[in-house]
Amino acid sequence: MVGVGFGGVPSVGEWAEIEAAYAAVGVPVQVELAQLGDPWIGAELTGRGYRLVSFENVLGTELGGRRWVGSADVEVRRDEGDGLEQWLDVVVDGFAHPDDEGVPSHEEFPREALAAVMRDMAATGDTRRYLAYRDGVPAGGASMRTDGGVAALAGAAALPAHRRRGVQTALLSARLTEAAAAGCDLAVITTQPGSKSQQNAQGRGFSLLYTRAVLVKEV
Repeated sequence: MVGVGFGGVPSVGEWAEIEAAYAAVGVPVQVELAQLGDPWIGAELTGRGYRLVSFENVLGTELGGRRWVGSADVEVRRDEGDGLEQWLDVVVDGFAHPDDEGVPSHEEFPREALAAVMRDMAATGDTRRYLAYRDGVPAGGASMRTDGGVAALAGAAALPAHRRRGVQTALLSARLTEAAAAGCDLAVITTQPGSKSQQNAQGRGFSLLYTRAVLVKEV
C-alpha cells in the first residue's frame, strides 16, 4: 500500500478489509509510509501488529534547461523490439547480486520471481528499456516510465563485474536526457538509504524528497 495518510486516517473497517484481501491470496500486507503523511498512521499500524522492516528514500530533480553527460567508456542504447530477454537477463542478474553499500533491502526474491516482476513492468506500454555496454558487452540495464510530465526511473542494475565503472551514471544520464527531450519537468527515483544508487542519483542532481518507512504484517 502506498499513499496512506494523505487523505485522512483509514477506519478500522477499512484496515480490516485491506488485510482480508491480502490474506485471501496468502501474502503479507506491506505499507510504504511516507513521513509526510499523517503521523497517526504509524501508531495505528503498530497497534495492529505491523512491524518496521526497512526504509526507502525517494529523490527528485527538475529537468528544465539541464544537460547530463555519461561515461565515455559506457554506451547506453534503448532496448526495443525483441531484446526483452537479454534485458531481463542483465537486470535480473544485477538485482540477484545486490550491492552491499548502504542500508540493505528487506526483500529477497528467487530469480524466477524477479524475472516475472521485471517482465510485467517491461510489458507496460509506456516503459522504456535501456542496456549499458562496456567494450560491446552488456554491463547493466534500467527502465523509465513517463506520465504527466514526470519521469519515474526504475529497474536499474549493474552486473557485479562492471560495478564502479560508470554504468549507473551512464544509465541515469541517458534516461534524464530522454526524459527532458520528452517534455518531462521532473524525474524521481527510489533508492535504499546510503546506497551507491542514492550517491549516483545525488551526483546527477537529485535531492531527497521524502523518506518512507516499510511496515509489514503477516496475515
